[in-house]
Amino acid sequence: MSWLTEYKNSLKMSEVEEVFDIVFYRPLAFLLVKLVYHTNITPNHLTLTAIALGVTGGYFYSCGTGTSCTLGALFYLLFNIFDCSDGQLARLKKNGTPGGRLIDGIADYIAAVAIYVGIAIGYANKPGQPSHMIILLALSGISIIIQEALVDYYRTRFLDYVLERKNTFDEGMEEFRNEYKNLQNQKGKWFDKAIIWIYFEYSAVQRKLAVKRKGEKLFKASSGEYFKKNRIIIRFWVTMGPTAKISALIICSLFCRFDIFFWIVIGFFNAFAAILLIAQLQIDRHFISLQK
Repeated sequence: MSWLTEYKNSLKMSEVEEVFDIVFYRPLAFLLVKLVYHTNITPNHLTLTAIALGVTGGYFYSCGTGTSCTLGALFYLLFNIFDCSDGQLARLKKNGTPGGRLIDGIADYIAAVAIYVGIAIGYANKPGQPSHMIILLALSGISIIIQEALVDYYRTRFLDYVLERKNTFDEGMEEFRNEYKNLQNQKGKWFDKAIIWIYFEYSAVQRKLAVKRKGEKLFKASSGEYFKKNRIIIRFWVTMGPTAKISALIICSLFCRFDIFFWIVIGFFNAFAAILLIAQLQIDRHFISLQK
């Protein structure tokens, strides 16, 4: 099997892959995967390494110097490469686990918190910095949370319709329950067991707080028709995914111009999200109108 074929097999559906991932991060991650493929290194090892890199990046950002900002950017870049590599290794070796996917998701949150807290500390400890920068940082954080929620929702919905998945949440929970039962019969694996148990507790609270879920989808549409109408807009949605912000932050960090990054997130990406929402609603109305 050629490297190109292996690389394609290591990717998700191309329509939901982020542009920066496909053209930069995932090719580098694939080279890393090839280096460790014949070793005992598992996807979880790569995920834990990614977490360490992200936290280290946050530490360097907290130092608040020009050199430390560059180092913070470097470690954040390495974090994203390792964060991409764990899933690629799991897909190629077919040894991914539900617990591993949970750890992978947690890694993103830990790294993001470490990076943004580090930037905030760096500003707080550096004399002469305008106080409004902390406000811009907070607004950027809120904007990113909303933007990522939108991207995740429409990406998940796209996959639900195209792959004809009935209920992603319930299907996922059933998979985690089966995995937890299997782990109960195995010695060790305490870390995987703990992660899945925490997820169960979190999901129970989430279900109590959330509005009652509807069993049916928003509207009826065939896989082919939904794909045809949404294949272009989903590519736009994923262009404003997390990797776009990571890349923008890394570039701005090289010049210690976090203010530019904040305005990119608050101004450009929020405006882009608003335009996409308007366009998406028009597409959704097309399917709703067919049912009347």
